[in-house]
Amino acid sequence: MNYKETLNYLYESAPLFQQIGKSAYKEGLSNTYELDKHFKHPHKNFKTIHVAGTNGKGSCSHTLAAILQSAGYKVGLYTSPHLIDFRERIRVNGKPITEEYVINFVEKERKFFEPLQPSFFELTTAMAFKYFADQKVDVAVIEVGLGGRLDCTNIIHPDLCIITNISFDHTQFLGKTKALIAGEKAGIIKKNVPVIIGETNEETKPVFIQKADEEKAPIFFAEEEQLLWRWEMNKRGRWNYFTADYPHLKGELGGFCQIKNTNTILLALRLLKKVGYNIPDAAVEKGFEKVCELTGLMGRWQKLGINPSIVCDTGHNVGGITYISEQLSKQKYKKLHVVIGMVNDKDISGVLALLPKDAEYYFTKASVKRALHEADLKFLASKAGLYGKTYADVSKAFEAAKANASNKDFIFVGGSSFVVADLLTYLEKNKKQEEGTV
Repeated sequence: MNYKETLNYLYESAPLFQQIGKSAYKEGLSNTYELDKHFKHPHKNFKTIHVAGTNGKGSCSHTLAAILQSAGYKVGLYTSPHLIDFRERIRVNGKPITEEYVINFVEKERKFFEPLQPSFFELTTAMAFKYFADQKVDVAVIEVGLGGRLDCTNIIHPDLCIITNISFDHTQFLGKTKALIAGEKAGIIKKNVPVIIGETNEETKPVFIQKADEEKAPIFFAEEEQLLWRWEMNKRGRWNYFTADYPHLKGELGGFCQIKNTNTILLALRLLKKVGYNIPDAAVEKGFEKVCELTGLMGRWQKLGINPSIVCDTGHNVGGITYISEQLSKQKYKKLHVVIGMVNDKDISGVLALLPKDAEYYFTKASVKRALHEADLKFLASKAGLYGKTYADVSKAFEAAKANASNKDFIFVGGSSFVVADLLTYLEKNKKQEEGTV
């Protein structure tokens, strides 16, 4: 099989949650343990940092990886979902896993894993851990896929656990209250391993404290430490940070949500140093300033154009959209155009209620089976006072927004990671056609 055929095989034989949702979810770690045993426990060959949370875990994971990479470590990074290419999920020092490795892994191991019928994420996690071991990484930053307690990344014994925050997402699996969701996320807390909690509230804090006490895990609350003293946005739309430990931090990621993420990361750096990591100030500065270049991160308040301004963001739940709506309200524009699509298992009404009412909307759907039909989204949006037209796919909606926008307007694309994925894939294809590489 070639690379494309291998991916098609994986998508068809191992259920992919991002495509079909609940039916792809497999509760429990039995398959994970079987795969781990078969590959001789590869995660035990390198240090790990485990990152969970409803929002912000991707930004935190990529930034920590960029910093450690800049400090001279060979760093594995495992995140999900991917936006353009599957290989984005598994990186070493920012470089994606090779197509050849993916092909060889499947061809060599399919006789073993086919009878197990693992989920796509179970199989991908096993591939990542084996790849990191084969590449002899020093440390891997591992992002939780879903929840924590029963997530298949939860077989690692990390140097540090991070739980960024708790909001309502995947409630059909994790619970209908923030306390129940926190209980699932708290499942990554390990015996004697320090854990950082980025944000809490009166519902979630006692849950984290109880679990940490049970595991005798030192627990730290980033909000109480407040290592980020002050921040301001520069003319390039990036943050200047004034912190307790680093006088000259410039953040490449310009989203409003990065304020909370940065405070969490600063505490993580203190604790990593305490357990023996060598992280010079220059590495911290470089990691913050060049995280996208160093790790390939995309889709976090990503600026795609000027005149008109074009931004996309993967925020897709109430917690994420709260920050996005606030940031949209601070932009200067003549008119706002919003290209939006959502998947059908989110709090759609909750998200729509947060979006600006003075915008023109382009309702669309991503190319995944979970995508809510654009006509249904338009109907629900009208109840929230949001109006616009429907488009069959993201590229059509985006081109319509561009055609309608003046140079002084602002175009935002989001509502779902998969809408952003479709947009970036479309733009990448156009770029290659223009360059004559396809």
